[in-house]
Amino acid sequence: MDELDSKSVVVGINGSRAAANAAKWAVDEARSRQLPLRLVYVISGRGAEPGSEPASEWEVEHGETALSDAESAVRGERKPVEVETAILAGDPAQVLINESQDAALVCVGTARRGWAADGLLGPTAAGLVAHARCPVAVIRSNPDGSPTQLGVIAVVLNDDPDNDEVVRRAMEEGRLRHATVRQIDRRLHSWVRRYPDVPVQTVAAGTGTKLGESHGTAIELAVVGGSDAEQMTGIATPNCHPIIGYPDCSVLVVRE
Repeated sequence: MDELDSKSVVVGINGSRAAANAAKWAVDEARSRQLPLRLVYVISGRGAEPGSEPASEWEVEHGETALSDAESAVRGERKPVEVETAILAGDPAQVLINESQDAALVCVGTARRGWAADGLLGPTAAGLVAHARCPVAVIRSNPDGSPTQLGVIAVVLNDDPDNDEVVRRAMEEGRLRHATVRQIDRRLHSWVRRYPDVPVQTVAAGTGTKLGESHGTAIELAVVGGSDAEQMTGIATPNCHPIIGYPDCSVLVVRE
């Protein structure tokens, strides 16, 4: 769903401190989108199908308490945000997947899982990651229930069709949370894997070979895209482009 049509930022609440931490993390997400923060408690397997037993009074009270505690945690952030609460019945993962159809983001909390844990995600988070109709945030807490400290935000640069949007979202998170974004560039390595018989050199932009270098090391052919080709007629100063700023090499312009 387009965020412009989204109704809320949804957080799954189950009474745990990890879920409350996820709700606190989601406050900035809701505020940045000018959307309500919707806290959803799911009574598992009750009242969801015709003929199933209705939720007990105790289960409803437990849900109300969990939502009240989560809302108090949100209010403790002292950041104005509209809060909605809901108690629903059914399979927790499926209920939150249904919620994702109208959401800008769905968040769930989880405790950190060690290498020996059976999978990196619990069943609800795993179901959401696989089937949600909007972005999903899985917010980890420390084993003692305390929130983890914000550190570096990492994102991989690769050749996937949606990578531009992935990187854009990482940069938005860095801006929102005043955090450093670490970009891990795998694009070169992906091409290396596809062409294992081709030697590859890695150089920083602006350090290509220049006029006068010996044969075999100087650039012989520059392969560029359409946007670079548009610059070619205007380049007057050497080294102002990582490749085509160097004279005396042939150029192959690639156009789709």
